[in-house]
Amino acid sequence: QVQLQESGPGLVKPSQTLSLTCTVSGGSITTTNYYWTWIRQPPGKGLEWMGAIAWQGNEHYNPSLQSRTSISRDTSKNQFSLQLSSVTPEDTAVYYCAREGDNALDAWGQGTQVTVSS
Repeated sequence: QVQLQESGPGLVKPSQTLSLTCTVSGGSITTTNYYWTWIRQPPGKGLEWMGAIAWQGNEHYNPSLQSRTSISRDTSKNQFSLQLSSVTPEDTAVYYCAREGDNALDAWGQGTQVTVSS
């Protein structure tokens, strides 16, 4: 059973870069046909898909965030990471990593709160 765990700072200052890592266990991030995804939920709002990195390393981004978002991976550590630059208080949210397969998100991390504040 695959498990995902987010890690990273809980507080980021405005204009800085938010960096989070998702550590995956119980399955490889290079397994064919899986996408490793970042999703966030601002307070009082719905879930927002931010982007994903595919099993072969291709990256996919939400067009509304693409200019500020970068997703990378370290296959030796079975981790994938999110960087969101030039953050504002509107980027305050619970950030989740998840696995997508067969057009369904079938495994989630527990989520991590990130607050953007000076």
